[in-house]
Amino acid sequence: MAYVRSLNLVAQIRADSAGTVGRTAIDKRPTTAPVMMLAEGPVGDTVMDREHHGGVDQAIYAYAEEDLRDWEQELGRKLRPGQFGENLTTSGIDVTATQIGTVWRVGETRLQVRAHRTPCTTFQTWLDVPHWVRRFTEHGAPGAYLKVLDPGYIRQKDAVEVDWMPDHGVTVGDTFAGRFGDKAKLSLLLDEPDLAPSMRQYLEREVAIGLE
Repeated sequence: MAYVRSLNLVAQIRADSAGTVGRTAIDKRPTTAPVMMLAEGPVGDTVMDREHHGGVDQAIYAYAEEDLRDWEQELGRKLRPGQFGENLTTSGIDVTATQIGTVWRVGETRLQVRAHRTPCTTFQTWLDVPHWVRRFTEHGAPGAYLKVLDPGYIRQKDAVEVDWMPDHGVTVGDTFAGRFGDKAKLSLLLDEPDLAPSMRQYLEREVAIGLE
């Protein structure tokens, strides 16, 4: 059964020499308390760089426990839930293979998979791994940003159930591959009327580059 392995909220606002605003809320730590999910994100969490993060299409970041375990093997170190700055650490669901637009029912909420995460230098500095942006990109498991369709509480161990799935077949992993992916497949997603604006701009650019 797919479920919420961990709920994670900002533990400490930290200095960030690599970012554009000088501070970061990437340090997420597990909480056992129920968390209210609103359109702008989890209550008790925060976003520092609102130019590049946050907003209704990036209200929640989800990353799979299974992918964290893969990284533990590759990096040779323990990674706790929330280590990648994710609000939801999932278990039993392949986030990378989830189609963009899929709706999950989690606890009292309905969440829609809207976009992949794009790694940044703040992420690299936080993990202190050389060439992390490149390594994370090549690894191909970016996690997913979620939109809150129905606000409500999520609790640790709540089931993650697929409430609705589109039929275009374009996954989180496909979009993350961008110019190195299947251009014809990525183009299918551009026909979706409810595509997140930032995702549309990204795909239009990546598909155009691939066709040059």
